[in-house]
Amino acid sequence: SPCSSSGVSSSSSSGLGADAGLEIRTRSVEQTLVPLVSQITTLINHKDKPKRSDKTLQAIQRVGQAVNLAVGRFVTVGEAIANENYELKEEMSVACIEARRAGETIAQLTDVASLDHPESDSHITIFTDKTGVVKAARLLLSSVTKVLVLADRIVIKQIITSRNKVLATMEQLEKVSSFQEFVQIFSQFGNEMVEFAHLTGDRQNDLKDEKKKARMAASRAVLEKCTMMLLTASKTCLRHPDCESARINKDGVFHRMRLALEQVIEIVTDSRPNGENEMAPISIYSGIKEFKNKVEGLRENLYFLSKENLSTMLEVILEHTEDFTDSAYTSHEHREHILELSKQAKMELEQLVSVWMQAQNQKTKDLMEDLEVAILKTCQCMNELKREVHSAATSLAADLLKYHTDHMVLKALKITGVEGNLEAVAEYTCKLSEQKEQLVEMCRLLRHVSGTEPLEITCIHAEDTFQVTGPQIISAAETLALHPSSKIAKENLEVFCEAWESQLSDMSLLLREINDVFEGRRGEKRVYLSLPRPGKHNANLKALKPVKLDTEEQAKIAKLGLELHLLTSDVDSETEKWEDQDNEIVQHGQGMSSMAYSMYLFTRGEGLLKTTQDLFHQAEIFATEGTKLASALHALSDQGHDDDKPLLLLEAEKLISMCKQLQITAKASAQGKSATFTKVDACILKTRNVMTLLCQLLPLCSKLLRKARNGCLKPAPPWKEDRTRTGTNARTPERRVDTFGIKSLENHVTNMTFLESK
Repeated sequence: SPCSSSGVSSSSSSGLGADAGLEIRTRSVEQTLVPLVSQITTLINHKDKPKRSDKTLQAIQRVGQAVNLAVGRFVTVGEAIANENYELKEEMSVACIEARRAGETIAQLTDVASLDHPESDSHITIFTDKTGVVKAARLLLSSVTKVLVLADRIVIKQIITSRNKVLATMEQLEKVSSFQEFVQIFSQFGNEMVEFAHLTGDRQNDLKDEKKKARMAASRAVLEKCTMMLLTASKTCLRHPDCESARINKDGVFHRMRLALEQVIEIVTDSRPNGENEMAPISIYSGIKEFKNKVEGLRENLYFLSKENLSTMLEVILEHTEDFTDSAYTSHEHREHILELSKQAKMELEQLVSVWMQAQNQKTKDLMEDLEVAILKTCQCMNELKREVHSAATSLAADLLKYHTDHMVLKALKITGVEGNLEAVAEYTCKLSEQKEQLVEMCRLLRHVSGTEPLEITCIHAEDTFQVTGPQIISAAETLALHPSSKIAKENLEVFCEAWESQLSDMSLLLREINDVFEGRRGEKRVYLSLPRPGKHNANLKALKPVKLDTEEQAKIAKLGLELHLLTSDVDSETEKWEDQDNEIVQHGQGMSSMAYSMYLFTRGEGLLKTTQDLFHQAEIFATEGTKLASALHALSDQGHDDDKPLLLLEAEKLISMCKQLQITAKASAQGKSATFTKVDACILKTRNVMTLLCQLLPLCSKLLRKARNGCLKPAPPWKEDRTRTGTNARTPERRVDTFGIKSLENHVTNMTFLESK
């Protein structure tokens, strides 16, 4: 993506960059800048040829003029925003002036079509003053980004204003003493919560940071559930004003809603109370991942970290395993295995450090081979430790969720509450407290093996929900037991019990996602489990025995596997840039990347592909997907201009040829250990080559699609009005900010998509 979290970055060859102080946190701002960055970079990186045709000169001039016109329209919108928002007027006006000046400079420097000798020094042009163009382009990108980020502040201001309205109405609700007054104010509160939900929902979809997105989702889920709780808890308190347990129940709901509202604002404004930093506890999964990356880094550089650093990292991981070994809910078998693997990890690291220190002094072939074996053994031990804690956490979660699926304690609380049996209610509240402790411990252990930051946050949210909802159910049950004939007290208990049951249901989904990540499925939209099944694909495989790579073979193929991993990241990065995620080319590209990632995991002894036969079958499916992609490329070439077709068709034929070769290799028979490894190596190598070609193809296809859609010099059509990734709220047309907001700026910058010069 042309935009990074710390500003706007671009091709190093063009020297473009923007104000480092500008941070782009939303997709709408980022994607609005994409066409501008693309076109300016294309303009600056044009090939300097001794002879330039009139057609080339005219094209360059048209691009420069069109950029200037589009910037002019963009600035007009920015100035309108400045006039409507006094607190931003000064900053916005300066940014608009800078953008206009930069656009005019680019138009002047590209005014070359009418000149007999555009490269002569008598007239300063893009050909004689490349530095001037770079400078103007940098100023343009910086000022346009400033305008967009300032406009985005208006969206943030809307959310803060909406939050303040909700808080003010909540204060009124807390103080009401009559049902009539409560009903009137709650009606207003409901409307304000709907508006806040819409604004924050749009913002959540627009956030770039997946961690912040997960935190926003958790906070919004709390507010959604608490709105109904607030209604029934407040009504119960009004009906039974002298009941202490009813007051405690209501106060708990208000407190939790205020915390959730505060967290939403922290995420939106990217701030913490009192300037404190957010310190998220490190999970075992992320600790092991970082530790293994450092250990494997020794292959490339023996001096980039100290042995003390590695020892400290392992100590931290092993300290976290105590959460499992000290837990009353961890089985004896799991506890023993975790302790054994912890001891083994220390021994493997000692051996690694010993060989590593020797290799630093004397880099012989034998020592480097010993180091490779030590690296693999250390990583293998850490994989086994990760597998063991994963098994401990997920088996506990599965058992607990199955055990509590009948909700017997909740049912008993409802029955004994209606009976007014205080003694029985006290007995079942003790059982619910025990259940709560079990579920909280389950969430803590699952967090260690969740595998991604968003899932970690979901585990933390689940833990908080059980911690808070448990006591709220108890206070609601006590209120009902004290007032057994109260319909509202009964309804209130039902609402809190439903929240508990809902969270238990969510835990089953969360457990499935955690297992998916662990198995290498990465939680993608489409999951490829293209593995042989009984009775399928194995007509010629009966005589073959499933084989795994041994440690020595893993060492030989590690570098190739790592290259494949890096290529999957590159392909994922390219596909994420496409606005149309349903495009056939993107779908095939994502599918191939997902399968290549599974093959990379196989080289490490991880993931879904357990045997060499699994790998060969996956390679066949990968090649088939590549052939389908080639068909999509042929279809795209029909939309392109005559000068684009040969290049795309050439690349498509190259892809078909490479995929056929991979299929032949994957289907070829291999008898014996040595021949099987050679076949594995060939499959990984050919998959890597296809992925390398895919990395080159995706940007080319994106470029050709834009040209086909825009008809060379035609401006792009307006952005879809129903896009979800905008910072403004389409549901509230009465707001003036929607007339002059991010959306209108998007339309003007999109019109900067003009000509892709060759």
